Amino acid sequence: MSEQEQQLLRVMVVDDHPMWRDAVSRDLEAAGFEVVATAGDGEQAVRRARATGPEVLVLDLNLPGKPGVTVCRELVGANGGPRVLVLSASGEHADVLEAVKSGATGYLVKSASTEELVAAVRRTAAGDPVFTPGLAGLVLGEYRRLASDPPATAAEDPAVPQLTDRETEVLRLVAKGLGYRQIAERLVISHRTVQNHVQNTLGKLQLHNRVELVRYAIEQGLDEG
Repeated sequence: MSEQEQQLLRVMVVDDHPMWRDAVSRDLEAAGFEVVATAGDGEQAVRRARATGPEVLVLDLNLPGKPGVTVCRELVGANGGPRVLVLSASGEHADVLEAVKSGATGYLVKSASTEELVAAVRRTAAGDPVFTPGLAGLVLGEYRRLASDPPATAAEDPAVPQLTDRETEVLRLVAKGLGYRQIAERLVISHRTVQNHVQNTLGKLQLHNRVELVRYAIEQGLDEG
């Protein structure tokens, strides 16, 4: 992401601890992002996010009034809704999985460095999943568990649209947990082309987000080999 793109990136910070919220906001502003709003509880977060339209929501889970996962569900998928990067003190597996199932793109624990946070916000804005080390494997493992006994695979339905060879290749790498930029480097294509292939695949399969896409790919066994 160029410096100009980074400066245009609109971010909102949600945390119920004022000192932590202010510190994160200062770090992101120092890195060149535009912090368009902050909030200290769930209801305020939903209201202000809808009013200011951030591209990335840096969200704590433990919020008064309305939990972070509820905030995530209400905002993600809405027209023009933000991508969500959870920044939480909890590294509990149940919290991570619930956040991802609620639509979060990434999950960092608060012990992450400022450099890790800044990089995570950039990747989240690009649609790449980003997790504190060790958590990505947990999420992929859960997808595999959920997909171990699917009621029916799309391959059994002749009406399912066929993917191109390139779309299938990109989908296979998505299933293995690679981010868009990693896929672009692996296939020697542009980051934008990878995004276009993913969007086309989502449309063909009538899926709504990357979480559903990864689950579909694992159901088809594309994460193997």
